Amino acid sequence: MKHLFGIIAVLSGMMATAQPNCNVFLYEGDTVKYNACQVLDERAGHYQFSREYQEACDRSLAIDSTFGYPYKIKSTAYLKSGDMITWMELMNKAVELNPKEYLSYRGWCRYQFFRDYEGAIADIEELDRLVDYDIGGSVNGDYHLEIARALCYKALDEKEKAASIIEEHISSEDYYQGLFDYLHLGVLYFDLGEYDKAQAAFTAQNDHNPLAETDFYRALCYEAQGNLDQAQEWMNSAYDKYQSQTRMLESYTHHEDKIYLADIERELERIQGQN
Repeated sequence: MKHLFGIIAVLSGMMATAQPNCNVFLYEGDTVKYNACQVLDERAGHYQFSREYQEACDRSLAIDSTFGYPYKIKSTAYLKSGDMITWMELMNKAVELNPKEYLSYRGWCRYQFFRDYEGAIADIEELDRLVDYDIGGSVNGDYHLEIARALCYKALDEKEKAASIIEEHISSEDYYQGLFDYLHLGVLYFDLGEYDKAQAAFTAQNDHNPLAETDFYRALCYEAQGNLDQAQEWMNSAYDKYQSQTRMLESYTHHEDKIYLADIERELERIQGQN
């Protein structure tokens, strides 16, 4: 059960990026959009940066300029190349045509790839206003979008608001624990000086998904509480977990609150110097 949220989030991400079923448009009597959808099959075997791929999207849009999906998939090459201006132009068009479908994708990408925190918050909150169902998860499956929204507020130094968002989310009736929810909550509590609450959150994280990051911040928390022996013990545990790859990993970018081996070694030396 504890991994169900991750499965749901991954599926929601896949649904957000998968090509629509063209036959649905035919069933609805929209032959124009059906034909535009069919043209996208010409992308098969071609890389997103290739002329063939991009021209297939252009032919689809020439048939139906109100079809949001070709704008979205055409934008992916620009996202991967770091051209936010062109990516945003294309994604803005997709969102304009179908906001319920593409606000989540644009919002998540604004957060993950461009650290556009205000823009990501605006997209996630607008989606939440538009729909009466769960807004779903990130494209990479690591987060519910409410957690992503909280991380955006944290990055804007609104840590109390960020903690409040996560608290509300994890107390919701249909909550399923994400991969890093309690780690982020614990770090927020630590930053706010609420050490007992931070320790409780770190325990919940370790019970679900042990990480070097959790032990690292737990060690800092013990240090702040004046318990240097426990601080050194947990920092050593963080070192061992990091070396065994039990840590935050992401293919494209770095997670919030991620730590590195140099961080652990520096803190170990500092704590040992006090102990």
